[in-house]
Amino acid sequence: MIDFLRTNPFVKWALLLIRVYLGWKWLSAGIKKYQSGSFDSSGLLKGAIANANSERPTIPDWWGGFLESFALPNVDLFNFIVPLGEVLVGLGLIIGLFTRTAIFFGLLMNFAFVLSGAVSANPVMIVLSLFVLVSLHESGKVGVDGIIRKKQPTLFKRNQTSTV
Repeated sequence: MIDFLRTNPFVKWALLLIRVYLGWKWLSAGIKKYQSGSFDSSGLLKGAIANANSERPTIPDWWGGFLESFALPNVDLFNFIVPLGEVLVGLGLIIGLFTRTAIFFGLLMNFAFVLSGAVSANPVMIVLSLFVLVSLHESGKVGVDGIIRKKQPTLFKRNQTSTV
């Protein structure tokens, strides 16, 4: 399956559709948070912490500890980073710029949201993101990454020197 994702010439078009779909989901979520003007993640954080400390938690205790000791005291930072990250990931995926980096940070946010109890569309986004991530450079061929790769092919070559 991985080899198919990396070598089939038609996969780049399917990956483009997946990439743009994911990018739009991220971009629209970030823009909505900015437009509301009052994005506050403290409610989600407090709910996740309460869940982690409950009698029958659905959130891992280590994650609840992270949220309680780091995220909640720095909620203003998270209120700034989350919408910004969503917008940047969305833009990166839509135009195909730093595609693997964008998909990595999108996955990071998806897993953080799932671990915090916000399931929603995150599992579907995780599965689709894994296809993009595993395909390596194929996912960015139709986009800015592909244009850069064509103009500067040596920029993406690994040093192949061997030591004997």
